[in-house]
Amino acid sequence: MAKKKPRAIDLFCGCGGLTLGLKKAGFDVIGAIDNNNLAVKTYRANHKEVEIWEEDIQTLSVEKVKRKLRIKKGELDLLAGCPPCQGFSTIPTLNGAYEVYDERNDLVFEFLRFIKELMPKAIMMENVPGLSKDQRFTRFCKKINELGYTINYDILDAADYGVPQRRKRLVLLAGKNGRIEFAKKAKCKRSVFDAIGNLERAGNSGDKLHDLPERRTKKVKKLIRMIPKNGGSRNDLGKRRQLACHKKCDGFKDVYGRMAWDKVAPTITSGCTNPSKGRFLHPEEDRAITLREAALLQGFPRSYRFDVEVGKGTIAEMIGNALPPEFIKRHTQRIIKYL
Repeated sequence: MAKKKPRAIDLFCGCGGLTLGLKKAGFDVIGAIDNNNLAVKTYRANHKEVEIWEEDIQTLSVEKVKRKLRIKKGELDLLAGCPPCQGFSTIPTLNGAYEVYDERNDLVFEFLRFIKELMPKAIMMENVPGLSKDQRFTRFCKKINELGYTINYDILDAADYGVPQRRKRLVLLAGKNGRIEFAKKAKCKRSVFDAIGNLERAGNSGDKLHDLPERRTKKVKKLIRMIPKNGGSRNDLGKRRQLACHKKCDGFKDVYGRMAWDKVAPTITSGCTNPSKGRFLHPEEDRAITLREAALLQGFPRSYRFDVEVGKGTIAEMIGNALPPEFIKRHTQRIIKYL
């Protein structure tokens, strides 16, 4: 008889990157929660068998979830999730400040509420590094420690765990029966070429996500053509040939930069198809990376479905906010071993 898979619930599931990583590790994802309609639509298109609540987690009863999934307190193997992290961002505001009040910051306590009422055997929470310096995180850790969990957390770079991009994240693992260790770092890193080097040329590939056209002014197109191939940046052009707005700014040096084939990509963000938002130009072609390339650099498979009808910006936001499945897979394999 086949061994029963450990069961997991994905809080704040977005378009499904965490769920995909959990599945790849060997979990049976039985439930998911998110209140973003378009993200949930994408999630359902790729994870049809998962029971999903398209609701505000703050008003969702944990008892309702337990009844629907037929689980009792203490039976769930893993509760995992990434509370919305924009409120903990370390990108400064226009006036130079880093701390911004954002009501989404308090959603870590909704995660805590689910922990208290489900008492899973293991917990995984992923977030931006800035959360580690917030007093809410200190309170969160104190409370789950009081519930009997042993906590292990650190700031990890996804590039060290098989993801072809730099992406530093706070990862917390907690277990009811002792410490859960992180996965071992990979011996070598996956490059941009490993992820997207063999794709068909964008525009006529037959993949709608890869073929969406760009709209750029002649001035910007000319600038892009001048950026040296394979890792070049606007700084290579000298001040005279840069855009007027760039001449006045000494920061954000990756803006209008190209990725390099043999290196990892920069962090894939919601601005990943806009060269004015970072180093998001293709290594060779005179364009920004496509949505499919962005998804592949996050670690989604080529078969992952996104509906282009919702708009380029919406899909870019979903991809940029997603958790890299390979990163999740490697750490949750350790959780399975622990269980």
